[in-house]
Amino acid sequence: MRRTTTALAAAALLVATLTACQDEITTEPTKTGAAEAPAASETPADAEPTPTKTTAAKVGDTITLTGNEDGEQVDATLKKWITGAKSADDFTAPEDGNVWVAAQFELTNTGKAVYSDSPSNGAQVADTDGQRFQATYADITVGPSMTSSAKVPPGEKVLGWITFEVPKASKIASVQFALNSGYADQTGQWTVS
Repeated sequence: MRRTTTALAAAALLVATLTACQDEITTEPTKTGAAEAPAASETPADAEPTPTKTTAAKVGDTITLTGNEDGEQVDATLKKWITGAKSADDFTAPEDGNVWVAAQFELTNTGKAVYSDSPSNGAQVADTDGQRFQATYADITVGPSMTSSAKVPPGEKVLGWITFEVPKASKIASVQFALNSGYADQTGQWTVS
């Protein structure tokens, strides 16, 4: 009887652990950077209501993400996206056959805990073929790189560029970002193509 109780307890713990560790890809923006909808006076009174559809996040949009620790929450905004990023110095460049692409993220701590992370570790891009690429260290001409050691109190933010080295033939379709150096259960995804 004791073995049965122990086995049942272990099975229940395993189910609870698997349920709690479900990865989620979030593509719906919390806030959009798009222009506002027309005012009510601009819509004819007899117009049929248009059905709302889920919008995939894009450049300018914000996705609210949570981390693994209690009180960790960040509003992640993909501010800008560039292809063909140029080195800020004469010493570094992408390898032959590759180019740099870059995403400027603004991360606003909307939680109750300090956001402490290396943001570029939690970022990756995917091309239309399904290949995924991690961030690379590179200072680029369009602006400062994202800090490698962010310690952001609640209510404050951090802004910077995250650079990726990809093959010239790759057409990048999306950018992903997650807290906890990419180990958080929730990941935000923005369309860039």
